[in-house]
Amino acid sequence: MPVKQISVFLENKSGRLAAVTRTLAAAQINIRALSIADTSDFGILRLIVNDPDRALSVLREDGFTVGQTDVIAVEMPDQPGGLAGVLDLLEQAQLNVEYLYAFIGRGSNGALVIFRVEEVEEAQSKLSQAGFRVLEGDALYSL
Repeated sequence: MPVKQISVFLENKSGRLAAVTRTLAAAQINIRALSIADTSDFGILRLIVNDPDRALSVLREDGFTVGQTDVIAVEMPDQPGGLAGVLDLLEQAQLNVEYLYAFIGRGSNGALVIFRVEEVEEAQSKLSQAGFRVLEGDALYSL
C-alpha cells in the first residue's frame, strides 16, 4: 500500500504555513515529514502525517486547497551512494522520479526518502525485488 501524502496549495505570504500547522496541531495530527516548493506568489506544502485522511478533512474544513497523492517511502543505506543505488534502479526500470524529499524517522537503521513517481506500484515492486525496504503507509505513519 502506498503512502498517502497531503499537498496544500499556499499563498506565499506571512502566516499561511503557521496556519496549516495550527490546524493540524488542533486536530492532534503529527507531521512526520514535509517539503515546500515555492514560487514568488505560491507554494506547495507536501506533508506526511500520522493520519492523512483526517488531515485532509480538517484542512479542507479550514478552507485550505488540499489534495492527496500516493508516494512511496524507501529505506536505503545511510552512506555515500545509498540514494544513487535507488535512483539507478528506477532509471534502469525507466521510472521517472517527479520529486523526492528526505524523511527522518525513529527506529530506522537507514535513510528514508519519499519518492513521487508516475508508476507507484511498479516502482514499489522493482525496489522490493532489488532488496530495498519499501515502507507501507501504516508503518511510516507510526514512526
